[in-house]
Amino acid sequence: MAKPVHSMIRVLNEARSLDFYQRAFGLEVTDHLKFSDFALIYLRHPSSPFEVELTVNFDRKEPYALGDGYGHLAVVVDDLDAEHARFEREKLAPGPLRDFKHGGRTLARFFFVSDPDGYKIEVIQRGGRFN
Repeated sequence: MAKPVHSMIRVLNEARSLDFYQRAFGLEVTDHLKFSDFALIYLRHPSSPFEVELTVNFDRKEPYALGDGYGHLAVVVDDLDAEHARFEREKLAPGPLRDFKHGGRTLARFFFVSDPDGYKIEVIQRGGRFN
């Protein structure tokens, strides 16, 4: 049985990305591997073994083109309204709060935020399918 362990994204500015992921989601550096022309930085929240791998290519000067196939990462929180307010206080530019309904029933409440490179992260209220 396969077990998901990480998702990798390429970032332009290591310090800016580390600051965002720490302030936004409380992710901590678990490993930092520096090579001659790139670095791999693994981030993890203390509540989960799953990691986000940031890849920094040192010779890269232009932002990455995200293309039209990238989806998003998702995290769950206990209090969506409080997190949305915190993101606003931290000037992390959260999108609007949304209710996702099906058949007249709310399936999820969420908002999106973009990291410094434009990757979308969905922040979902814990409950139902998203525990």
